[in-house]
Amino acid sequence: MRHLLAVFALILTASQAAALDFRFPSIDGGEIDMRDWAGQPVLVVNTASRCAFTGQYDALQELYDRYRTDGLVVLAVPSNDFKQELGSDEAVKDFCELNFGIDMPMTTITAVRGGEAHPFYAWLRETAGFEPAWNFNKVLIDPDGRVTATWGSTARPMSPAITREIEALIPQARG
Repeated sequence: MRHLLAVFALILTASQAAALDFRFPSIDGGEIDMRDWAGQPVLVVNTASRCAFTGQYDALQELYDRYRTDGLVVLAVPSNDFKQELGSDEAVKDFCELNFGIDMPMTTITAVRGGEAHPFYAWLRETAGFEPAWNFNKVLIDPDGRVTATWGSTARPMSPAITREIEALIPQARG
């Protein structure tokens, strides 16, 4: 029985570490490889340009600016799963740069729910039981690639609930 539990724990740890095994097409061209961020905390946020929560882009950029020198990466994942995204990657990129001064990494328009979900989001649903219920859901990945916390749309990026979790991971990223 003890051997079986040890094997199960090893399998669970391996599946959680898989957060770093994913790649996304970048809105700037090329590819975003999450392995490049091994050893750093990563906040992944599914976004949309025509949502009541779109103003959170300002706070996401503020969060990124505050903690990026400490290793935090904020990854914006535009999605039209809730029918609130602009019609092209170029339109999303222009909108975010002009209206919010976004310079955080951003993917192309990506499915985050259901059968068409990007493999990262399918993995997230299977391993952490989390699937975005709306735009601006947030997932914090620790420096080892494990899901640390998830939040819904109403959680403000600069809220103490989120910043506390990030600050707890920063010593791991430094050390």
